[in-house]
Amino acid sequence: MKLRSLISTGVVALSLIATPALAHRAWIKPTTTVVSGDDEWISFDAAVANGIFMPDHFAMPIESIQVLSPSGKDVEKQHGQKLRYRSVFDVNLTEEGTYRVGSSSRSIMATWKDDNGKRKRWPGRGKEASTESFEKAVPKDADDLHVVDAARRIDVFVTLKEPSDTVLKPTGSGLELDGKTHPNDLYTGEAINLGFLMDGDVASNTKVTIVKDGEKYRDTDDAMKLTANENGEISVTFDEPGMYWLEAEYEDDKATAPAQERRGMYVLVMEVLPL
Repeated sequence: MKLRSLISTGVVALSLIATPALAHRAWIKPTTTVVSGDDEWISFDAAVANGIFMPDHFAMPIESIQVLSPSGKDVEKQHGQKLRYRSVFDVNLTEEGTYRVGSSSRSIMATWKDDNGKRKRWPGRGKEASTESFEKAVPKDADDLHVVDAARRIDVFVTLKEPSDTVLKPTGSGLELDGKTHPNDLYTGEAINLGFLMDGDVASNTKVTIVKDGEKYRDTDDAMKLTANENGEISVTFDEPGMYWLEAEYEDDKATAPAQERRGMYVLVMEVLPL
């Protein structure tokens, strides 16, 4: 993978890619995930926040979000508004099957020490990444130089009538969901199996965190912590229905130069229904 293909232009890409321990929680949350009519509407909130489904940090740019129809065609977002802490928009579902609503970004990040031992970082907060600025700003012989290839994807799936699989097919870039249980076929008391791929290959040992909605009203977030097996898969059963936020994190040393580390983050909003 060449340097140019690793660098995403756009400030949103940089704001959503961060060290896992410092990252805010990003999400695209629908009012519902399954509808049964012939011509239906679903509304969405999109935000980067401190808590789950409680917008309190900044709105996710609407232009960074793509909607794909069950046949893989671009669908227009309607009635979009960027508010102070969240963006809102509607999607008109007219084609039977499963739609993918999501945002993805990929970039490289570099840290090093200058001649005075001061820690430097590229790109700066809120700055755009480009091949030209990387070549100019990052000294290749710097002390303690560390370059990371970081990819992030945020997804939610919604279905009109019967679920379909076309938009579930992996793209082969970044950390992605890999088939198994359909994300719009989740019920309490049933085992849900999810697989993960990194750049098209099995993402073994992916770290997964799952948090149920209503976190604000609990003493703790009651997060479920799981680790994917050697096949990049997890299995989980939910006792309570509701909306759930899943974040998966993966890293290895299989990056393409000039990066030394490859990192993937994947967010999925799921609705678990009562059986």
